Amino acid sequence: MEVVPKPHELLALHDVTRELFDTLRRWFEVPDSVSLDLSEVDSVVHEMADPQMIAALAMRKLQALHLLATPGVRTSTDVVVTIVQDLARALVQAPTMRLQRAAVNTDWDNALVNLAAAVDEPAPVAPDAADPEAEHFTNCTADCTRPCMPFLKPARARSCSWSRRNRSHSGMCVC
Repeated sequence: MEVVPKPHELLALHDVTRELFDTLRRWFEVPDSVSLDLSEVDSVVHEMADPQMIAALAMRKLQALHLLATPGVRTSTDVVVTIVQDLARALVQAPTMRLQRAAVNTDWDNALVNLAAAVDEPAPVAPDAADPEAEHFTNCTADCTRPCMPFLKPARARSCSWSRRNRSHSGMCVC
């Protein structure tokens, strides 16, 4: 199996994974360590409904992707694509889960009192005004998934020189 240098797009994930990791930690107040309930197969039901646990598991995948994007760490296309596919689901949901979590955890009586007392931030011009932080997170998510797009869309994969030149006998690229 021929070993090839990592493409620039994969190396570029090193910085974006760190940024997404830090944002998820801040948005969901994820502690430095989390526990998994492995007492039985159904114990995951409660954990996977918890936005903080979803964020924590996404952060773990970001750690793995960050490692794989490091020069000198050997990986293969299928490993990177699998992590990115699984990670993308959580990252796409994160901005909405952040707002839902904030709405549930807000003391609305206190918030209304503070709103009447002083305005720290300008009010949105429209109810559907853009959220710059969520937009930036969405752009980082796109940057994270972009290197895998040729492998996720078969029609494009045929025209991708990285995938065509560097495939092993198993059809996977090793870098």
